Amino acid sequence: MLKMKHSLIYAFLVASALSILFGSCKTHEIEEDMTDSVKLELLDINLEKHPNDPKLLAARAQVLFNLHRTKEANYDINRAVELDPDNTGYLLLQADITFANGDVQGSYKALENAEKIDPKAKDIQLKMGEIMFYNRDYDRSLKCLSNVTAQDPNNRTALFMKGFIYKEKGDTANAVQLLHRVCDKFPDYAPAFEELGILYASVGNPLALEYLSTTLQLEPSNTHAMYALAMFHQDHEQMEQAEEIYRRILDINENSADAWHNLGWIELTYYRDYQRAIEYFDKALAADPSHQGAITNRQLAQQALGINQ
Repeated sequence: MLKMKHSLIYAFLVASALSILFGSCKTHEIEEDMTDSVKLELLDINLEKHPNDPKLLAARAQVLFNLHRTKEANYDINRAVELDPDNTGYLLLQADITFANGDVQGSYKALENAEKIDPKAKDIQLKMGEIMFYNRDYDRSLKCLSNVTAQDPNNRTALFMKGFIYKEKGDTANAVQLLHRVCDKFPDYAPAFEELGILYASVGNPLALEYLSTTLQLEPSNTHAMYALAMFHQDHEQMEQAEEIYRRILDINENSADAWHNLGWIELTYYRDYQRAIEYFDKALAADPSHQGAITNRQLAQQALGINQ
């Protein structure tokens, strides 16, 4: 009986050892709902066992990129591409990471390599359009984005970037048409409403109020849209509305030099309260000592009070 008991214990220990041995060879599964930190820990473990697995290298590169550790991400994605040079997904990630590291030419090269493999792929054309867009290479970007919309007429990203490019190039008609299309198709996409609102504000069109207000319904803390809305009110001598919005901006960012300056400008030119204007200009300069508007207008307020500079 004792011998049998020892045999069972021995068998159990052997089974446990084999389980540990073979279990350790398994790749730890990465779940989408895991945090990037947890994913990174598991990927590190997996890559210790499989250091030349391009899929694992690319996955870790993506996680490192998400964590803004772009130099480490660059090493991993370059290794993944070396191991599997025909994988366009890896090349697209390489383009993103090299661009984030300031290597624009390297980003273009990765995209060109991807395009050689699959010249008509929509995701490759879209990524080329995006990279060129952020590099302000607008003509080349438009060409790529048009290739995307030819295949997918309602591609939100391509339509929005094309609208933005037309706005930057001064083609207001095409910009308005495309941005309206994005707003109609994607009513929850705040950037399109914001750009359309800013465009309308630039020509004094009251529709700016509607589109900028919608932007703020979608993104209540969007200080860029708030500023554009406040400026529209200010330009139309609706000072109380403008002041209220500038103060909302300062509630979010107390170091907004532009908001402090514009409050000072209203005091200087509209209310003629020169002392309060100086106080606001001082706060603008505390936030940004090189703010030229605050420097100039502070001098004007001091002159109005007869203060020697």
